[in-house]
Amino acid sequence: MSGKTPHTDFERFIDRHLGPRDHDVKSMLELIGYDSLDSLIDAVVPEDIRRSQPLDLPPARTEPEALTELHGLASENQIYRSYIGMGYSNCFTPSVILRNLLENPGWYTAYTPYQPEIAQGRLEALLNYQTMVSDLTGFEVANASLLDEATAAAEAMALSISASKRSQQAIYLVDENCHPQTIAVMRTRAGVRDIQIKVGDPASFDFEQGVAGALVQYPGTLGNIEDYRDLCATARKAGATVTVATDLLALTMITPPGEIGADIAIGNSQRFGVPLGYGGPHAAFFASSEKNKRLMPGRLIGISKDSGGKPALRMALQTREQHIRRDKATSNICTAQVLLAVIAGMYAVYHGPDGLLRIARRVHAITNTLAEGLRRLGYTLVHDSFFDTICVEADAKRIEGVVAAALSRKINLRKVSETRLGVSLDETTTLKDLSDLVEAFAPDGIVPFDVNELAEETKDGKAIPQALMRSTPFMAHSVFNRYHAEMEMMRYLNKLEKRDLSLTSAMIPLGSCTMKLNAATEMIPITWPGFAGIHPFAPADQASGYHKMMEQLKAHLQEATGLPHTSLQPNAGAQGEFTGLLVIRAYQRARGETQRTTCLIPQSAHGTNPASAVMAGMTVVTVKTDDQGNVDIKDLRAKAEMHSDTLSALMITYPSTHGVFETAIREICEIIHQHGGQVYLDGANMNAQVGLCRPGDYGADVVHVNLHKTFAIPHGGGGPGMGPICAAEHLGPFLPDHPVVPLGHRQSCGTVSAAPWGSPSILPISWMYLALTGPDGQAEATKVAILNANYVAKKLEGAFPLLYSGSNGLIGHECILDPRPLKTTSGVGAEDIAKRLMDYGFHAPTLSFPVPGTLMVEPTESESKEELDRFCEAMLAIREEIQEIEDGRADKSDNLLRNAPHTMQVVAADEWTHPYSRERAAFPTAATRDHKSWPTVGRVEGAYGDRHFICTCQSWDPASFESSAEEA
Repeated sequence: MSGKTPHTDFERFIDRHLGPRDHDVKSMLELIGYDSLDSLIDAVVPEDIRRSQPLDLPPARTEPEALTELHGLASENQIYRSYIGMGYSNCFTPSVILRNLLENPGWYTAYTPYQPEIAQGRLEALLNYQTMVSDLTGFEVANASLLDEATAAAEAMALSISASKRSQQAIYLVDENCHPQTIAVMRTRAGVRDIQIKVGDPASFDFEQGVAGALVQYPGTLGNIEDYRDLCATARKAGATVTVATDLLALTMITPPGEIGADIAIGNSQRFGVPLGYGGPHAAFFASSEKNKRLMPGRLIGISKDSGGKPALRMALQTREQHIRRDKATSNICTAQVLLAVIAGMYAVYHGPDGLLRIARRVHAITNTLAEGLRRLGYTLVHDSFFDTICVEADAKRIEGVVAAALSRKINLRKVSETRLGVSLDETTTLKDLSDLVEAFAPDGIVPFDVNELAEETKDGKAIPQALMRSTPFMAHSVFNRYHAEMEMMRYLNKLEKRDLSLTSAMIPLGSCTMKLNAATEMIPITWPGFAGIHPFAPADQASGYHKMMEQLKAHLQEATGLPHTSLQPNAGAQGEFTGLLVIRAYQRARGETQRTTCLIPQSAHGTNPASAVMAGMTVVTVKTDDQGNVDIKDLRAKAEMHSDTLSALMITYPSTHGVFETAIREICEIIHQHGGQVYLDGANMNAQVGLCRPGDYGADVVHVNLHKTFAIPHGGGGPGMGPICAAEHLGPFLPDHPVVPLGHRQSCGTVSAAPWGSPSILPISWMYLALTGPDGQAEATKVAILNANYVAKKLEGAFPLLYSGSNGLIGHECILDPRPLKTTSGVGAEDIAKRLMDYGFHAPTLSFPVPGTLMVEPTESESKEELDRFCEAMLAIREEIQEIEDGRADKSDNLLRNAPHTMQVVAADEWTHPYSRERAAFPTAATRDHKSWPTVGRVEGAYGDRHFICTCQSWDPASFESSAEEA
């Protein structure tokens, strides 16, 4: 990021990013009791960690300047035709999906659907995705996405170990024909859990005692399609679990894993309409039999019913998850890939089963044509069976000539070895592309046959074994057979969008999950071909613009955190936690300190922390917090001394999840270092630190940074996210590496993601945010985030007391409101308040986390004073409604809160039996009469949905809901 252009105040992007105007800031400070923003910050942020100097970064650019600069970097990337494969395929994103979904803030600014009543559109889209995956893989249950194919395979391994009950020294078999990045991630995960990985030919797999499971690739990374029925039968007899890594498009033509006896199917849905993006973000899928539903990682969308008995969708079986089970969770997954899963599901909706089959047959036919053409040119095909990938064998000199000839035609091939090449085709491959490919393989580029004629001759050919041809139908549900006209598809997407509450409608006041502005200017570059069209394993010199952008972004993160080394590989915040711990573990092992396996975690830490620590092979020891929500220093010191010999790390969230800047943070870090441990700082709340203080300055050794929070990447309804880590000098050599694209880390902790740099195609968002705000703007954003949080807390202090605050009564960027006493006086709990807020047109604050029965609010710097006042007005009005119950003026069971939310259908129904008016139910404030986002279902009954577990579209029909649910 270079260049300096003076500009006037009205051109400052930060003034558009921040909600409060100058006069608003003044009045807000008056309410809180401070005469300036700096004096407020001085009172909130401990003096001994405050920076006196601004961040050493380039000055802010205007929006046109930043777009021009980034466009220049994008234009440095060269878009070759990549036939590399390895789990990534070029594809077409239907324009109706591109415009109405991917580029639509109504979809990308929504939050994870914890509040289902105002998330029914996204939940339906995810149910479509699950149904598509379930149908294509032949399994009863599919989840709502995972981070990528490699980590999905690792999650399948973990499930297999749990199912086998072989917790100690389990053996796991891996097909040598799996993608190399998948094998690398599995080795990393297995290495910290004492699992022995054996990579080899599946034909030689021995399901001896101790083998918990096996992974095979179908079709293989080199294209071959093998029949694994006998392997699955043998594994089952031995009590082992078989996972099949597969391809959704291929499954329209080949027998699904669920029909060959496998237990789990995983893979990448990227080729269903999601751009390559140099590796991500893409939604992985995970499907299994229903017996494994409580062991499955990630989110499951299920069908339940609302308070009126109508069908309603929700996230099912949540007691499995990290925010509830902590160190006993099925995985540490918090952010998944919802937006990308929705795109892939809608790709299937738009094309339908017949359309997908047409695409698959065309891809297979053109691959068959290529195979025959190469045979005629004298090449040997390593495998006779394939779907879209062939492996060609020839002498080394000839192979080298083909690679050079292909590159001269702007074509990338996969060099498997000195004598083998892999070629993977896709839906974008044309006959012209095919001709160019064949010319690259032909001596001197002279082809002795007509490729068009060859295509006609081979169009009916099949390279799929007859015994493995698919015979079962798929995607028969009406949703996949109705919206094939663009007008219908556009209306369907719009209908679902309107069933959700996103930032386009109202403030989303969630604590610990920053829902700030995702500016349109920041979002524009992600669909530019220069960023969207590059294969992750393309030669580095074709992505020079990407690498310049990533180096600039890394430098910025290093300056913001005060830590000199960065890895962009972690695909989400929780994966960043896991990666940071792996780096610490690798460092300590390199020093011979293999006994260091104890991880101290305060009660105030994020819920993902304990699950991440267990995944990293550590034993969790909980540290108490005091009455003010701070780490109990006495307890920390005692436990650090008790575990001094085995202490590996402290995981601490700062500012804490309780919303407080702990004044003893330097002392906390020093205690850990005195006992030989490292400090992992959870950077989920870096948005309260940027420009004011730096973790590296006050003692942190490694920190992850949530780009989907602090640095403006949107939540996407539950993903994508990015959780890069920044590390101290001594930890630099231990950062993640990659088997396909070596990153040069000499003593790497391993590989944590399928792609070398995680999800590069969303990094331009953070680059733009940083370029637009500059060092002064970033500090200003942090200050206003703290101002807004304290303003809300002050406005509500008489109605909803703060659970925790600093010694001066102030908070950081978020606050925990404590309505628990009201349960005794009125029968109203935090959930009732959360649901009633929907009637006021708001999303609820974070419910019952980190403290059960409380509400955590984080307004962010992007919300205006008017919107904050509207939210506070709603909360104060709700407190008055509770007062009516306490005074006996409202019924204790039939009242506005216990019946919330009120849908439009309920309010407009002929029958109304409640003791309060329809108007109070639906339009409690003047603002709601002007505009509000309506809940589309009544309060969802979670327990019913878990008892009657249904997670596909087959029963998503209101007319038949009751009978099908009872049958389930």
